[in-house]
Amino acid sequence: MTDNSRDLLTEELNPTFLFTWKDRRTEDEKAYHSHDFLEIAYIMSGSGRYRIEGKFYDVGEGDLILINPHVLHQGLVVKPENAATEFFVGASDIRFNGLPENAMPIPEKGPVIHTSGEFRQKIARICASMEAENAVCWQGRYSMMKAYLMQMLLLIVRQQMEPLEVKKGQAFESFSRKYVVEQVISYFEDHYAEKISLDGIAENMYLSPFYISRIFKSEIGDTPIHYLINIRLDRAKEILESGFAGSVQEVAAQVGYDDVYHFSKLFKKRYGIPPSQARKKR
Repeated sequence: MTDNSRDLLTEELNPTFLFTWKDRRTEDEKAYHSHDFLEIAYIMSGSGRYRIEGKFYDVGEGDLILINPHVLHQGLVVKPENAATEFFVGASDIRFNGLPENAMPIPEKGPVIHTSGEFRQKIARICASMEAENAVCWQGRYSMMKAYLMQMLLLIVRQQMEPLEVKKGQAFESFSRKYVVEQVISYFEDHYAEKISLDGIAENMYLSPFYISRIFKSEIGDTPIHYLINIRLDRAKEILESGFAGSVQEVAAQVGYDDVYHFSKLFKKRYGIPPSQARKKR
């Protein structure tokens, strides 16, 4: 990387998630090929070899292979008994300053990055999270996959950059703060009927619950938990006013509450009436 790597992230990063795919490579790829999108391969286990732009690279567990658009490449098997299990991610609409569209910065040593330590743990965890999310079609699936993709791209870029000096008292960039808040709100809106913990969200975003709470309050003027409660109560009110004939307990369950007494108490505090009377407000 050159000194210009410091300027890579000055533009907004807003990629399009295309696909994930996991497979155990038991035979050589038949075609020496390229494509018009970015492909990232992560070796989850085993070993193999890649032919990229005429050069051969041995790869093993924990390696990342960055395949930029229009780059000829081919996956090869070296030892069938120890064939590589690979996890692929496809993406487009990637823009870094000074690079062609959809391209990632490539280290001076080549397109294979040998990960280790915390960096490897984070990449492996993102791949596992993407695999799990892809297996179950929850609402908001695309947004979650895009969030994981962005984390992966930024981790890879940061690994090749020297950290910028932070001046004392410097505020967090507004884009970073807004992105975190938008992702949390999107998750709330898609999963409000489920068990949600701020610790779980923070863990998936590789942030601390304290940090999320602080910037959420700063950007929105409310705590994440109170914001979630309001989403749930608004949805409950909509259900009740729509003519739903089920019990209050059923309504509570639909918006993520097992304790109908606690739900009713929150509802009355927000709207001034118990949920049993909300049907009359149609």
